[in-house]
Amino acid sequence: MSESYRLLFRTTGGPEVVESEPLGSLSPGPGELLVRHEAVGLNFIDTYHRSGHYPVPLPSGLGAEAAGQVEAVGEGVADFHEGDRIGYFSGPLGAYATHRVIDAFRAVKLPETVDAETAAAVLLKGCTAEYLIERCARVQAGDTILVHAAAGGVGSILVPWLKAIGATVIAHAGSAEKAAMAKALGADHALSCPMDELAEAVRERTQGRGVRAALDGVGAASWEASLASLARRGLLVTYGNASGPVPPIRTLDLTSAGSVFVTRPTLADYAATPEERQASAARLFAMIASGKVSVRIGARYKLRDAADAHRALESRTTTGSTLLIP
Repeated sequence: MSESYRLLFRTTGGPEVVESEPLGSLSPGPGELLVRHEAVGLNFIDTYHRSGHYPVPLPSGLGAEAAGQVEAVGEGVADFHEGDRIGYFSGPLGAYATHRVIDAFRAVKLPETVDAETAAAVLLKGCTAEYLIERCARVQAGDTILVHAAAGGVGSILVPWLKAIGATVIAHAGSAEKAAMAKALGADHALSCPMDELAEAVRERTQGRGVRAALDGVGAASWEASLASLARRGLLVTYGNASGPVPPIRTLDLTSAGSVFVTRPTLADYAATPEERQASAARLFAMIASGKVSVRIGARYKLRDAADAHRALESRTTTGSTLLIP
């Protein structure tokens, strides 16, 4: 095995708490795979773990998404073999590493049309988009949907996916440049107005009705705008906290907004079994193969430079997906 190491943090804090340590000899146990990573996916939730916003036992690894090649197979594993190309996108944390032993049931085989960088860039974000659209919000053709952070990692997949199934998309992004990117992805309306002007802009574009659902990964800063943008009996899906957690909810606010619904889902509950993970990934790969969803890698960092990648992500200067390359 060539030089092997992992990144971890022993105390919560800023990107500077991320450190490296060498890996010893690794071998898979029963039901496990030893994987040599070719690419590791960077996701905003990684910064939540590192900062302590989502507490985890310390010391802790980082990252839940990577792709590479199987180097060894543990006893009892029948579905994977040495040399197989695989990806994974569900815990436990520890994907920021050159090599890793994982439970075989967490892995998905990559089709020939999907390389390791594409898989690491899209699996977690793309399977998030799949469950948000198709199993959480259950979007139908003709629905009008508001997408926040529409040029980001998840947003840049949500927009074309929604268009592919016949939805009307109102995209919101943090700058005119990012709104233009969302427009290029197919958004019917691409906005970059301040949050306190967003609901009015949405109503203007929906003849006053509002949207059937808002897919909101921003959190605190967008909560009121999302709520005010909903149509009667609409659905607010708050799935991320890029600007901080949503404030406490008063149920009467849901009444005054039009008897609306709110859910705070997580991918773990929509990809809880091997069957759910495989089905979600298969749907994602089919959308990519059809050309309806494309994967844009906005930046690549060396794995050792993960702290710099975190800084870029938290400053909201990234677009598309960011990769860490071992």
